[in-house]
Amino acid sequence: MSSFDQVSRRAKKLAAEGQIGEAIKLYELFLQDFPKNTRAKAALQKLQSNVSGNSSAAQISYVAAKNLIEKGEYAQGIAKAEQLVKEIPGNAAVWNLLGLAYFRSNNPADSERCLRNALEIDKNQGPAWINIGTLFHAQNRLEQALTAFQNASLLDPNNGGLCNSIGGILISLQRFEEAEQFCVRAIKHAPNFADAYNNLAILFYRREKLHLAKQAYVKVLQLMPNNLRALGEYLYIRAKLCDWSASEIELKDKQPVGEVGNSMSPFSMLHCEDDPYAQRKRSEVHALELSVLNRFPAIQRPANRPARLKVAYFSADFHNHATLSLMMGVMAAHDKNRFEIHAYSYGAVKSGWRRDKLQKMIDKNWEVHGASDEEIVRHAREQQFDIAVDLKGYTDHGRTRLFAHRLAPVQINYLGYPGTLAADFIDYMIADHTVIPDQYRDAYVEKLIYMPHCYQPNDNERKFDENTQSRGDLGLPDTGFVFSSFNACYKISPREFDIWMRLLQKVDGSVLWLFKGSDEAVHNLKKEAQLRGVNPDRLIFAGMVSEEEHLARQKHADLFLDTFNVNAHTTASDALWAGLPIVTLPGKQFAARVAASILTAANLPELVAQTEEEYEAIALDLALNPEKTAALKQKLQVQLKACPLFDTKSYTRALEAGYEAAYDRYFSDQAPADIDVMPR
Repeated sequence: MSSFDQVSRRAKKLAAEGQIGEAIKLYELFLQDFPKNTRAKAALQKLQSNVSGNSSAAQISYVAAKNLIEKGEYAQGIAKAEQLVKEIPGNAAVWNLLGLAYFRSNNPADSERCLRNALEIDKNQGPAWINIGTLFHAQNRLEQALTAFQNASLLDPNNGGLCNSIGGILISLQRFEEAEQFCVRAIKHAPNFADAYNNLAILFYRREKLHLAKQAYVKVLQLMPNNLRALGEYLYIRAKLCDWSASEIELKDKQPVGEVGNSMSPFSMLHCEDDPYAQRKRSEVHALELSVLNRFPAIQRPANRPARLKVAYFSADFHNHATLSLMMGVMAAHDKNRFEIHAYSYGAVKSGWRRDKLQKMIDKNWEVHGASDEEIVRHAREQQFDIAVDLKGYTDHGRTRLFAHRLAPVQINYLGYPGTLAADFIDYMIADHTVIPDQYRDAYVEKLIYMPHCYQPNDNERKFDENTQSRGDLGLPDTGFVFSSFNACYKISPREFDIWMRLLQKVDGSVLWLFKGSDEAVHNLKKEAQLRGVNPDRLIFAGMVSEEEHLARQKHADLFLDTFNVNAHTTASDALWAGLPIVTLPGKQFAARVAASILTAANLPELVAQTEEEYEAIALDLALNPEKTAALKQKLQVQLKACPLFDTKSYTRALEAGYEAAYDRYFSDQAPADIDVMPR
């Protein structure tokens, strides 16, 4: 690198930071040694013309504006910066500062305008590329964000922060191999850069390298012990690995909540504790991070009540996913004379037989993967929806921030996330009196639409072929009672596992059939069984198969044992639909009461225990008395045709009644209120 290039880089950095006078001095000193350097003369002249011969006053104003903005006093900082750009309109650093201020004050349109001005003046303005890249990333304009950060990186190739930003966007674009290269480069340039290890952890998690993800989060928490977002993900990954050993990270606060800018994922903490009030607090903090300056005009109430309500469902899971498995029956049963149904699909998966079938059931499926928040909101506003439904909430790949812009006058939290979103822009939540009993009502911010039986929809048209495999084909013994629990591994804790191991010890020849997670989860569960005096070979692990195959193979199980803090949800109704009874123990939070709701709606309340002792006793009684298990399975077969749980048409009519009641309150200018839907 030439002497001029070194000076130029330092001068540009100083100018970008507002130290224009210092940048001018650098060029003046350089020209004393190299008076004929035309590039230095041109750069000096440009700086001097930018400050209009008043560099000292401009610098003072710049620093004052910058200090106000850094303190969060945006209105005053913006006013000073606006005055400064009028005085020196050709100064890229001032436009960049103003753009940053608008971004931090939730004004993305003016932010983009100012940052583009900065880059038109000086395309080598690195901070402006970084700021506009950050703006694009926040709006989910990922390709544009990637280009911006790449441009910034060309100006400063050894900047670990830029490498990390590029890596993060590549992760979002699912370009994982490239992302890993940039994350590694970021760590090479900045070995103690916690954010780079955090991105590496996310990358490993997405690539199902859970052990490496856990190690990366340990490094993040060593560097930033108070990073509660990373702490939540670390605890979640440990749960997925069934790693119940002493934690490498000390949990100082037994109920960590976080704060704006350092929130915990509400979903990641569901398994840790059964406390709906702690979950509400986490959701409230997380919701504040989703706030936006609403650039869109308020939705105007129509003069006449629409005869046909327009409902839009938003999700990343409109493919062969559990959510759509549950929703297919509702989508087919919606009364098209009274409802116009749209789906906004923002997920990366765009194929699958269930997705293809969905297209024929609804009025319109909008493919919006890769679109920015603003583009989706503008499009949805143009459709003039009456009701917008969030089917993802705070689960992975959710885009709840869309709803902060107001997609429709009535907005509903439904199905995807088992808890409150605690956001002032979500009006209602679909629930029932079992998942949210009166004593826990205050743990939920939304007004509730109580379904008459169970909040969970089901598709009574699902079919699957008879399983022709033998027990041996599935790794099961030819004889003996088969306890099963096909819940995801993260839901299992020592609390229920202790009971399961006691059951195996009390029931000769019995086995426990589990869903196979990662190899490390299998290893850890077998180790935990051995620690409890149970032969690890009595744990049988079922691999991933298609939904139809999974439903069919469950005929070889005798009883499903539920988990506690996070119950079986779709997995519970799958088991019942396949003819497999499930025993559960309801807790306090929504996620811990779902199976009780499902069993009540299936007319099987005798399988809902009230204590751990009763849970164990019910399971033991069925295992030791095969005739009782046979009678229970026979009862279940009868209930499949008679119970409310699988009455898809009646469920859909009740859901539609809830939608209409919520909209009618809006139309009559009444505030949202709890709605009890009567059976249909």
